[in-house]
Amino acid sequence: MAEQISMPSSMGGLVRYFDDFKTKVELSPNFVVGVIVAIVILEYAFHNLI
Repeated sequence: MAEQISMPSSMGGLVRYFDDFKTKVELSPNFVVGVIVAIVILEYAFHNLI
């Protein structure tokens, strides 16, 4: 049988910075989608009024 060779595991130079940094302002995805929808509606309304 062939002998199994164990290769060292590596991350390939990738560094995860999100574990070290915590922001003070956190927005929920629902809030962001709501703001975008509101902007689109306002833009549509202003475009039709002028």
